[in-house]
Amino acid sequence: MEYSVGDVLDGKVTGITKFGAFVSIGEGRSGLVHISEIANTFVREVREHLTEGQEVRVKIIGIDEAGRINLSIKKALPPPETAQNAPRTYAPRENTERRGPAEYTPRPQSARSGGPREFNGAAYTQSGDADFEDKLKNFMQDSNSRMADLKLSDRKGSSRRGRQRG
Repeated sequence: MEYSVGDVLDGKVTGITKFGAFVSIGEGRSGLVHISEIANTFVREVREHLTEGQEVRVKIIGIDEAGRINLSIKKALPPPETAQNAPRTYAPRENTERRGPAEYTPRPQSARSGGPREFNGAAYTQSGDADFEDKLKNFMQDSNSRMADLKLSDRKGSSRRGRQRG
């Protein structure tokens, strides 16, 4: 039988590796199901989803020049009835008005969570009190200030090193 991309076949798992599973598809031919093609969910360990000798339905998703066959189990399954097929809905945010940095007050946090962070002398908590743009703006200002200080100290240091006493 001649195999081609798109064929859906029944096969038997003959070997399992950390990167996927080998599936016999008949006539002495086998192919690889990569770990990313096993299920519609994240697969950390192949053995949690497949066992040797298990019958599986696979789809041929590729055949390379050397004749190796790439297979997919998840593409042989009917499309999942999940949020992927459902229309997306978003809940409105509770508070969308912008506040200035002066309105933020640090919250007490444990030492393990890192505590409040400081950008340009203003304390912000990691829990999301400031919206992303404000955090980014403050971070960039702080970063630019530090870079300017470093450049200034580098210039001072290099001019002193160049002088010779005599």
